[in-house]
Amino acid sequence: MTSQTLLAFDFGTKRIGAAVGQSITCTANILNTIPAKEGIPNWDTIEALLKEWQPDTVIVGLPLNMDGTENELCRRAKKFGNRIHGRFRVPVEMFDERLTTREAKELAWEEGHKGNYANDPVDSIAARLILESWWRQHPPTP
Repeated sequence: MTSQTLLAFDFGTKRIGAAVGQSITCTANILNTIPAKEGIPNWDTIEALLKEWQPDTVIVGLPLNMDGTENELCRRAKKFGNRIHGRFRVPVEMFDERLTTREAKELAWEEGHKGNYANDPVDSIAARLILESWWRQHPPTP
């Protein structure tokens, strides 16, 4: 089996969570959260991550409503994914990320997080959960 590296992003208008993982173990590790202004990241930071990890695919979380419908944040997350693809020519897949932020907060709380998400964000934990969920739905083939 050939190992694949994937980067995942949890898009947000103030912060973008990031995680990297590989297909041999289907696990992911959190990376530093990327600051954003109105959903616009420092593209040099994104480029540096792509150069460092050289992902085969980028997964961008799609924050659907609970009923499966799209919202404004979905449109912006898709735009973010399209820009990654357009600027860096890496394949990008959008992936349903409903409840990952809630799950990330629960995991952080269990590990002693005090609930101040502005100073100690959980966005990269959410990105890790997005990537791990993606692998559960797309298991690597031997």
